[in-house]
Amino acid sequence: MRKEKTTLEIIAPTPEEAIARGLSQLGLPENAVEVETLDQGSRGIFGLGGRQARIRLTIKNEQDVNQQGISTGEQISQPLADEEVPEKERIINTSGSPIEEDTAMQLAHEVIGGLLEKMRIHARISTRYIHTDEEEDQKTILVDIQGDDLSILIGRRSETLNALQYITSLIINKEIGRWVPILVDVQGYRARRERQLKQLAHRMAEQTIHTGRKQILEPMPANERRLIHLELRDHSEVITESIGEEPNRKVTIKLKK
Repeated sequence: MRKEKTTLEIIAPTPEEAIARGLSQLGLPENAVEVETLDQGSRGIFGLGGRQARIRLTIKNEQDVNQQGISTGEQISQPLADEEVPEKERIINTSGSPIEEDTAMQLAHEVIGGLLEKMRIHARISTRYIHTDEEEDQKTILVDIQGDDLSILIGRRSETLNALQYITSLIINKEIGRWVPILVDVQGYRARRERQLKQLAHRMAEQTIHTGRKQILEPMPANERRLIHLELRDHSEVITESIGEEPNRKVTIKLKK
């Protein structure tokens, strides 16, 4: 049986930096690994949309490594200090373990970090996979931004936050080569807003029933209008519809005929 080799994929601004990071994490010299450049990377335009370099380090088979006086098992088992291990980098195996998800998550972290840096906003960024009602069959990357006084990232009617999410999605989808669901949130704003919209939907539905008159809600972005429609779609007495033109499109709630 063919023995599987241990590999490590690294994303960094340049191939040289990626190789250095990988060797540092593995605790091995360069002659103990095979280096494969998967993507040279590019600078992009105005610093945005550039690609990070991506390389793969494959540890040579144990016999070859031992001939050079290197004990792979001993050195790999020694963890580096937390600050020395780049976030989202980990050893993987060529037995079929998916790396594309980790790549997408790391790209999301780096793209948001780069955009915030250019905006001169200091914040903490974390990424994880979640399941949403909209993407039940596919995991969504949640990019959570935490910090002090980040209301500037939300904007009026969450316009800034939605724009940040849209730009991030464009860059990541282009790099990965397929559509990846991305959700960008700031200090739990989206969860709070979702609760508010659901409460608003039911309150306005009750008002419609009580007065017999349709209720017109304030203009909302498409994702928020969708929440209202979904929340009331099974209501026994009212229906919803969107009216108007963007960016002032609104949800109306009226009695069923």
